Amino acid sequence: MTNDNLQENYRDTFNGSTGFGNASAVLAIDFMKAYTLPDSGLYAEGVVEAINHAETLYKCARRCEIPVIHTRVVFSEDGADGGVFIKKLPVLRQMTESSVYSQFDENVLPAQGETVLRKQYPSAFFGTPLVSILVAQGIDTVVITGCSTSGCVRATVVDAISYGFRVVVPRECVGDRHQNPHEANLFDIHAKYGDVMSMSEVMRYFEERK
Repeated sequence: MTNDNLQENYRDTFNGSTGFGNASAVLAIDFMKAYTLPDSGLYAEGVVEAINHAETLYKCARRCEIPVIHTRVVFSEDGADGGVFIKKLPVLRQMTESSVYSQFDENVLPAQGETVLRKQYPSAFFGTPLVSILVAQGIDTVVITGCSTSGCVRATVVDAISYGFRVVVPRECVGDRHQNPHEANLFDIHAKYGDVMSMSEVMRYFEERK
């Protein structure tokens, strides 16, 4: 018989925690103008709010010498490198190298020397050198921020744990276009793939490890 109480249903089986390991890196997933300009088909108020919080987290990470790695989605002019993904979501065609929509939001620009990866698919790991970059630096924990919670964030979370990394998601630093998929995916991430924490908890950990 199915337990109708969600928390009780999950409590005994999905209640683990991986926490932080020995070395962390922050991933900033696709905080681009496509999600923050109101005239874009991908505009999401939840992402704008997440950026406002993430800006503070990134400053803390830099102060504590935690690497911040950024991704942005960029497709060729003909969209050929988008494969079936672009067929499913034609709005992605606007993210070409020259488009304003593929540029980073001004509030979360990469700092000098920070790694920026271009990607064409949801996960930050797919088709990029991200694993090699993290392994070379001895990173075992990824703090995942960005957008959208139900899309590229979730895909990156699943790949991160699949590659053997601990996953932490600061709740305030991820965003989506609607609260329902946002909350549903945070619930699922916390239950199965990583630890969803408050931004203040993550920042406190950074400061204590400094």
